[in-house]
Amino acid sequence: MFEGLGTQRLLALFVAGWLLFSFPLLGLWDRDTTLLGVPLFPAALFMLWALLIGTVAWWMERPDQTPQDD
Repeated sequence: MFEGLGTQRLLALFVAGWLLFSFPLLGLWDRDTTLLGVPLFPAALFMLWALLIGTVAWWMERPDQTPQDD
């Protein structure tokens, strides 16, 4: 079904993102503290979001993967 390594990585990243943005784990960041003047909850959301996007970009733009011609 999911044969390529890239597909498996994207599926694993999707599941990891789903778990990171689910309520029980998001509740860990709901504190009355700030990070460089920004409340911790929005700062953590932005950092997790940026980390997921950066990981997808890194995995998709790997130089060792060559496109296959059909």
